[in-house]
Amino acid sequence: MNKVVTLDDLKQNYDAKACIEAADESLYQLGYTEHGERHANLVAHMAENVLLRLGRGERRAQLAAMAGYLHDVGNMINRVDHGQTGALIAWDILRSVRLDAREIAPIMAAIGNHEVEVGDPLNDVAAALILADKADVHRSRVRNQDMNTFDIHDRVNYAAQYSFLRVDELQKTITLELTIDTQISALMDYFEIFLSRMLASRRAAKYLDCSFELLINKVKLL
Repeated sequence: MNKVVTLDDLKQNYDAKACIEAADESLYQLGYTEHGERHANLVAHMAENVLLRLGRGERRAQLAAMAGYLHDVGNMINRVDHGQTGALIAWDILRSVRLDAREIAPIMAAIGNHEVEVGDPLNDVAAALILADKADVHRSRVRNQDMNTFDIHDRVNYAAQYSFLRVDELQKTITLELTIDTQISALMDYFEIFLSRMLASRRAAKYLDCSFELLINKVKLL
């Protein structure tokens, strides 16, 4: 029987860390916000928390955490279809840490389906990953320090002073809570670039038998 592999094992794996660093460097060259260890660790934690809060069990939560940690590695090859390429890269990494193939399968499905354009919540791990990934909106992701050259993504992320994904297992709601400085970015900017992500989050929450809500500056918008 294979050993029980956890996120901690994965975080100590050289290949996993190297691929995350390479993916982040590729996106840096393309002008994207941070997608490195910070994003990987935060998404891993949030995805794990979603399934723990909803009583899906510690093992499924660990699989969601591992999916969250590796979900963006495909960007080291190309931004286009990085979910699919990332899923294939994840297979080799997860086999190297001796994760059982039956547990790799839902992780691959989650990574391969986390892109809003082509993804669907095929399982609870995928649903948790989608919700966690789309919830990471925060100024700490902005690399560009010159506000005069911000594009809309820089502006919206920089305006986000607080973000939290709240799971209410009793009310069956999953709420993204944001505090946005409207002096930096209008709320309409947020919806312009994040509407598709919010719709993906709604589908993911529905898969988990929950409703998705959006709270910006203490005002419920969804």
